[in-house]
Amino acid sequence: MKQSRLTLSRLFSSFLIGASLMTTLHNPLFANDQINTSQASQVSEAQLLQTSSYAFPSLAEAAKTEVMHYTMPYRTGEMANASALLFYPTTEKPQEGWKIVVWTHGTVGVAHNCAPSLQPINDNFKVLAQSLLDAGYVIVAPDYEGLGQQRIHPYLNLKSEADAAIYAVNALKNAHPDDFQGDWMVVGQSQGGQAAIGTAEYANNDPYFKGAVAGAPASSLDYIIGTVAPKALTQLDQAEANAGIPLSERNSLHSFATLLSYGAFVGIGIKADHPDFDYESLFYPRSQPLAAKAEDHENQPGLCLNELRELWKADIRAFLAENPHHQLTDYPGINIDIFEHNPVLLDFFKISQPGTQRIDKPLLIIQGEKDTNVPAGVTTILAERLKSLGSEAVDLVIVPEASHQEAIVWENDRVVEFVESVMPAK
Repeated sequence: MKQSRLTLSRLFSSFLIGASLMTTLHNPLFANDQINTSQASQVSEAQLLQTSSYAFPSLAEAAKTEVMHYTMPYRTGEMANASALLFYPTTEKPQEGWKIVVWTHGTVGVAHNCAPSLQPINDNFKVLAQSLLDAGYVIVAPDYEGLGQQRIHPYLNLKSEADAAIYAVNALKNAHPDDFQGDWMVVGQSQGGQAAIGTAEYANNDPYFKGAVAGAPASSLDYIIGTVAPKALTQLDQAEANAGIPLSERNSLHSFATLLSYGAFVGIGIKADHPDFDYESLFYPRSQPLAAKAEDHENQPGLCLNELRELWKADIRAFLAENPHHQLTDYPGINIDIFEHNPVLLDFFKISQPGTQRIDKPLLIIQGEKDTNVPAGVTTILAERLKSLGSEAVDLVIVPEASHQEAIVWENDRVVEFVESVMPAK
């Protein structure tokens, strides 16, 4: 059975890579580059408000773990509160001060309670965090705009994610100038991979910014949902069915429910810029109540990724039981016609696409070969696009057999070695 699943994953990955590369020259996301020319960071505006205790078990490698509260610009134009986890290593502070690695997290949801600072430390993040702390780095892990703050999180908004990272670093350095040497890098996965590239774009002119690592960076989500996924998921689901894999255990079901959740998070997140945006209209009637469960409502907190995905998986199974002659992607989830033509959504995808600006600092991109959330072919296009813009230090590593979450974990040693080579802790 294990061999069958690996073969099916290769089939899915091959389809995604082929479909992605065949449309490189025609991808509308690259028809008109959105070049970011302004420096996002205003060092003087970054303010550390306070630190508070972290309510969950920390790491043995951390001498101290806190939640830092700082200010950053929101999409409304105001400076408002944001939060981040802050880890100090047990190693002695270097004479010139610590160096900082920012961790930009993957998709958790858009509801207030999904903030990583309000949750136990993610198991996959632990692997990297332990290694970086052992090496002597301070880690700053932003929650992102809105998360933990009773505000809307503008999911996948590139500028917002970059601001969360840049302002967190500068707030910490402004508050403790004697503790930090100044240099910093960013490492992220999935949504955080996109955020890492966005941070590199917006911090490109910061002399203290040294480089980035992006694991499975989210990009071209509209292209994946509207063009690549329907055929690929149908083929994968059929192959899994032929292999005798129960529906509840199929990767096709998990991936489809994940993409539907992403769609809900995107729609809700747009309300940070457009409060009256009708995100439910992006979905067919059956799916609209599920999408709405991701948003915070009065006396009813929104669901985070894992919970929302399970609800969608259950409803997809129910739909297929009610309609035994239908295929997986016949489920009435996202209305592709509206999704691909809504002007607000089209503008959002354009401005939030990473890889539209030359990056002058080293960038390591790590991508799983059998990733069904962010296909390897899409990430290959992203890397090539960055190189075509003059980004000379872009290194793309495709990890054989690795899934969306596995790639950056399996390549943990490579990530740490890259950070140490670009920005030694001492």
